[in-house]
Amino acid sequence: MSAAAKGARAAAGTPGRKPGGKPAASSGNSSGTSSGRAGKDPLGTYRRKRDFARTAEPSGDEAPGADGAGTPSYVIQIHDASSLHFDFRLEVDGVLKSWAVPKGPSDDPHDKRLAMPTEDHPMAYRDFEGVIEAGEYGGGTVIVWDAGRYRNASTDRSGREIPFAEALRRGHASFRLFDGKLHGRWSLTRFRKGEGEPDESGHAKGEAWLLVRSEERGPARRAGGAGRAGGSRAPAAPARRRGTPDPGRARSIRTGRTLRQVARAGGPVWHSDR
Repeated sequence: MSAAAKGARAAAGTPGRKPGGKPAASSGNSSGTSSGRAGKDPLGTYRRKRDFARTAEPSGDEAPGADGAGTPSYVIQIHDASSLHFDFRLEVDGVLKSWAVPKGPSDDPHDKRLAMPTEDHPMAYRDFEGVIEAGEYGGGTVIVWDAGRYRNASTDRSGREIPFAEALRRGHASFRLFDGKLHGRWSLTRFRKGEGEPDESGHAKGEAWLLVRSEERGPARRAGGAGRAGGSRAPAAPARRRGTPDPGRARSIRTGRTLRQVARAGGPVWHSDR
């Protein structure tokens, strides 16, 4: 594993100290996740790693506000912990499936970004921004860099859609992002299986994925993945590629602040009634 990957794993998966508090009680959200482990709390790993008497992060007992959009959400947070990285999260079966991306997502299809799976997070985490106290699990500054919606684009060889959770279990999922800073078709592909028994999130130690922006050809796509009717128009010119954002200059999509500004202000900015 590369030094960057180890750093992201340490920041996202190794607490500064062992939490002293007891895990929060289950929120009752036992719907199946991509782990396929019915009856287990999908947020069990998330809760065990945190002492909610000391961290302002959502415990998962909160009921996130419904926005009525009807399509699943995604959120990308920049996390300046022991190693600066991006946290890429997709709503799947009532939780946020999560990956730590050391170099951040790139909208250049030639860039293949290492994505290390982390524990499932509660839906309320998509609005968490602020400072996690030093010494706590994942201690450091967090901003919400991007947020929007996605549509499943995973299919089998015959072109039939594969449910998104099933696609993740199989190790390759395609999706289209819209309503945020990032857009277009992306994929997550597992290239290394982990060792040992998977946790409640369905991931084993050492598991690794690639996050890639797909090269798209043909007519321009509408938000959410619908093509233009008729197909008679010439393909649109490709959008200008921006690569990966500079995390030091990136601003929160929620508050417009940088990591440095959030760190200076301290404390969480989190609205469970969004």
